[in-house]
Amino acid sequence: MERASHDQYVEFSVGDENYAILISEIHEIIRMLDITVIPNSPSYLQGVINLRGKIVPVISIRNLFGMEGNELSKSTRIVVVNHQEESVGIIVDRVNKVTTFTDIQSPPDRIGGVNGSYFIGIGIIQDELVGILKLDSVLWEYRGTDNAGYDGISNSLYGRIR
Repeated sequence: MERASHDQYVEFSVGDENYAILISEIHEIIRMLDITVIPNSPSYLQGVINLRGKIVPVISIRNLFGMEGNELSKSTRIVVVNHQEESVGIIVDRVNKVTTFTDIQSPPDRIGGVNGSYFIGIGIIQDELVGILKLDSVLWEYRGTDNAGYDGISNSLYGRIR
């Protein structure tokens, strides 16, 4: 796959790596909020937030991709994405910019230590390479195999934290 894209993406950083998500998949970008931790959950599921009365699960790309460190800073944001009619927050170190890519290449099987199936492709702009996330794959880890979906998890958690 080699193509140029006129689609717009939001580019963000986690550690030293740059990633992007199609802007049409993003509901909003918010500052870090207090997260209610979910006991016995996988490390990448950080918990849930109350976003204007709606319980939204929040995942950590850093933990999902096995990256070290987890320091929050003033630039830490939660990118709230719409996926399969649900909202999920993704913690990122900083949001860089809205961008388009002059070229998008197929991802390799592995990018660093991360499975290439998490990516739609590698966006190229000038000398910069950006991993374009495939939300279906990234959020599949979170949704699990029981196919309970976000509503099932959010509703059961909502009952616990009320």
